[in-house]
Amino acid sequence: MYSAKLTKIVEEFQLEAILPEIDITGRVITRKEINRPALQLTGFYHRFDNDRLQIIGRVEHGYLQTLNAQARDEAICQLFEYHIPCLIICKNLEVFPEMLYYGRKYGIPIFRTNKTTTDLAAELIMWLRGELADRVMMHGVLVDIYGEGVLITGASGIGKSETALELIKRGHRLIADDAVEIKKIADQTLVGTCPELIRYLIELRGIGVINVKELFGIGAVKQLKSIDLVIKLEIWDGNQCSYDRLGLSEVYIEILGNKVLCNTIPIRPGRNVAVICESAAISNRQKKMGTSSAVEFENKILQNNRTEAE
Repeated sequence: MYSAKLTKIVEEFQLEAILPEIDITGRVITRKEINRPALQLTGFYHRFDNDRLQIIGRVEHGYLQTLNAQARDEAICQLFEYHIPCLIICKNLEVFPEMLYYGRKYGIPIFRTNKTTTDLAAELIMWLRGELADRVMMHGVLVDIYGEGVLITGASGIGKSETALELIKRGHRLIADDAVEIKKIADQTLVGTCPELIRYLIELRGIGVINVKELFGIGAVKQLKSIDLVIKLEIWDGNQCSYDRLGLSEVYIEILGNKVLCNTIPIRPGRNVAVICESAAISNRQKKMGTSSAVEFENKILQNNRTEAE
């Protein structure tokens, strides 16, 4: 199970620490979801997920204001007794004295932000999904080609890095070379990034390691990109029947439970692999927009056959 440090969340969202004396070093969040404890403040704790980040908005704050001192104390006390990871108060709303008391008593940090509850909740969920997502490391090269995230795979030494270098020279952007960390941030969304240690680097046999960002500029690199297409490079076996000639059949590979379209490209001397990758990326983008050249060609052939038969 993956986790996100609470200190990183505070830094990322610029949260104001109301109880700075409480040390949050080493505290982590393991849930992708957040919770607004409106029902819990009324006393309903059935199926309460106390390990989620707890957010107080205007509704919860307004309800607490309607309570008398004793009822408010009991409501806040009961919430803090569940040892929630932290409490975040939105829109710079007032922090009730009871929150300060029980925060210190149970060692629960309290933060405040000027963001609206809706904005903070949406941003937190998106950020936590990325930080806590299931992930896998794959050998390959990830390049942004015409807005399509293309993962180039193949045996070691087949020319993946050289192809990526040619694509960079043609104006496309590198995300990762050699090792691609892929995260599943949603049911249908895979995002690839590069480990920090080798970010912006490409290894070329006979030359060594080069820094793409320094050689080609900031416009030649990108930190992360969705995985839209996989291109598998392999040595051509000489068998014409081994590869799709029309593009009517589609092959998918599974990554973290998600199916991604995979094109197998045979490699032999004289083939411009970079141009082929560009064409594959454009074709994939065209298919997502509802147009398939292969299907249109097949329809023309069928129509022509029907015309000749008549």
